[in-house]
Parts: sequence; C-alpha cells; structure tokens
Amino acid sequence: MKSCQLVMGMTLLDKPSIWNSMPCHTHPRRIEAYFYFDIPGDDIVFHFMGKPEETRHLILRNEEAILSPSWSIHTGVGTFNYSFIWGMGGENQTFTDMDAVPMKNLM
Repeated sequence: MKSCQLVMGMTLLDKPSIWNSMPCHTHPRRIEAYFYFDIPGDDIVFHFMGKPEETRHLILRNEEAILSPSWSIHTGVGTFNYSFIWGMGGENQTFTDMDAVPMKNLM
C-alpha cells in the first residue's frame, strides 16, 4: 500500500510574470521546499509564509532555498521574473489535496 509521496518540479516565470502560487494555499499533509534561481543581480523574491491569519515574508536572492511547513501558506513575488525548483513530500499520493486560502483571510 502506497503511503508516502515525493514530487518535484520546476517553474519558470516568463516576462512579465512575477507571482507564483497565488492564490496561496496550504498542504496539511505535506511540506514543500523551494530553491529560487535565475534572479538577476540585485533583484529579490519575497517568499510569504506562515498561518493565513499571521503571515510573514522572507527576502530571498539568487540560488537560495526555503522550507515551507505543512501548516504554512506559500507564495512568492519577485522584483523580476525568476525560476524555482520545488519539492513536496508527505503522507499521501493526492496532489490536489490542498486547502485554498481566500485572499480576504490573509493578514
């Protein structure tokens, strides 16, 4: 019986796109890791995380990574288009098993 999941992918944002994973969501049964790259020079990515009612942001630069716990939202926006590799692992095999977070619930 399958009981675990490991999924990986790569997202390349084309000009003029700068947002990823919006609207944001959580994966109550999985964690995610992001590795950001193709961020030119002094540009940055704001990675948003935390509980929907208490979000925080981290500033990431080229070739930096972040872990997103299962209870945390995850979304990002850059000052320039960028790319990222993501990995997701957890206890189930259903990719669509996520909880969307309405924009009005973000604080």
